[in-house]
Amino acid sequence: MIDQLPDSARRVALMLKDRGHPHDVVMLPETGKTSAEAAAGLGCSIAQIAKSILFRRRDDDAPVLVIASGANRVDEAKVAARVGALARADAKFVREKTGYAIGGVCPIGHAVTPVTLIDEDLLALESLWAAAGHPHAVFNLSPQELIELTGAPVVDVALRETAES
Repeated sequence: MIDQLPDSARRVALMLKDRGHPHDVVMLPETGKTSAEAAAGLGCSIAQIAKSILFRRRDDDAPVLVIASGANRVDEAKVAARVGALARADAKFVREKTGYAIGGVCPIGHAVTPVTLIDEDLLALESLWAAAGHPHAVFNLSPQELIELTGAPVVDVALRETAES
């Protein structure tokens, strides 16, 4: 099965296997480039998609990876307060720093180890799906497995809409 995966997804599948991860990489028939597309293809809620969003830290060009619930928008001010001022990461930066194309960025196995933060809202869920190195490739994991695989802290990164009084 691993031999039939695209190169980048095969690399992720082998990494997961080496780390003792119990689930296989799954190829979606349609793209999973967005959280909504991935959720539709998997028959799960958008919240269960652990999306990987990459930023560039202004001070040193370090990659900053935020693994967020697919239901959340990332509050860049909250992230910047933890890691420093942020800038947008274009497709070239994403590919150079992660080794993956946008839409397939996996939480692990990056070309340059990123500063990583995990959205605390993911911990309320039993099962998550994350990109596996290719826009059609995903893998299943629990929030605890995500923490163990990345070693990242769990923080509040979600943009919360506040009602005006």
